[in-house]
Amino acid sequence: MKRVTIYTDGGCIGNPGPGGYGTVLLFGKHRKELSDGFKETTNNRMELLACIKGLESLKERCQVSLYSDSKYVVDGIMKGWAQRWQKNHWIRNKKTGDRAINPDLWQLLLELTK
Repeated sequence: MKRVTIYTDGGCIGNPGPGGYGTVLLFGKHRKELSDGFKETTNNRMELLACIKGLESLKERCQVSLYSDSKYVVDGIMKGWAQRWQKNHWIRNKKTGDRAINPDLWQLLLELTK
C-alpha cells in the first residue's frame, strides 16, 4: 500500500471572516499542493477542510500520515469526539442539548478516514 504524508493548515482573519486552507501531499518524489480561500468562514472550518481536501485528492486507498496543528481536528478524531457526536445525531452534550459545530465537515472527514 502506498504511504502518503499530508500536511494541513487553515485559518482566517477574524472568526468568522475571510480565510483559507493549505494542504501539501507528499508521496516519494511527488508533491501536490492544494489551497483555496473563502470570503466568510471560521478557523475550525478551514482546518477541517484542509484535511478533507487532502484526503479527497487521493486516487486510491493509501496509508496516510496526516499532520494538523489544530487541537479541534486532532482531538475530534484521536479522542473519538466526532464519532461520538455522529452516533448521537450531532449532539455534543446530551445534558445541555448542545449541537456539534461543523457536522457537515465532520461527516465528510469521518467517511474519508475509514
